[in-house]
Amino acid sequence: MKESKLYKFSRPIVKLFTKIFLRPKFIGIENIPVSGRVILAGTHTNNLDCFLLMSSTKRCVHFLAKDELWKGPKKIIFSNMGLIPVNRRCKDKSVIPSTIKYLEDEKLVAIFPEGTFSKEHKLLPFKIGTVKIARLSDTKIVPFVIKGKYFSKNLRIIFGKPIIIKSDDLEKENNEFRNLIENMIKGEI
Repeated sequence: MKESKLYKFSRPIVKLFTKIFLRPKFIGIENIPVSGRVILAGTHTNNLDCFLLMSSTKRCVHFLAKDELWKGPKKIIFSNMGLIPVNRRCKDKSVIPSTIKYLEDEKLVAIFPEGTFSKEHKLLPFKIGTVKIARLSDTKIVPFVIKGKYFSKNLRIIFGKPIIIKSDDLEKENNEFRNLIENMIKGEI
């Protein structure tokens, strides 16, 4: 699987925009492996969250993204950014195999387990896909939380230590993962 040329072209622009206008503080970026398969999974508060993740690593980040982005003129851009489309209107059975293919190719995939924006930092229930993909592909998850407000001095993204989904009890694993993210939001980890 080739890296997206459009992603490689746009990443320095995104990184410059992020540095000048968003001015986030990156905490724990050493927890993101420089190679090999990995899933970044955490909170989703704004469309600009993707810019933070793109700016946090030199690796190409393959995002799971709503398939509505592939409609109209945007289709050209999003089709060429290495994104993985998700049909949120139904249980999209193609997402897990598609994502696993990227991971088997030793790529980095970003997932927002809530499936949409969380409002006012109130964590929504997590979809089970993140832990299922991690378990089926034997991939570590690097948890992250985005705290603070955009375009302010207190914006930060915190990456936790990688975790491994060890059990086939995915409901339990999903609840534990959500609790971990919740504790990171509270600053307990």
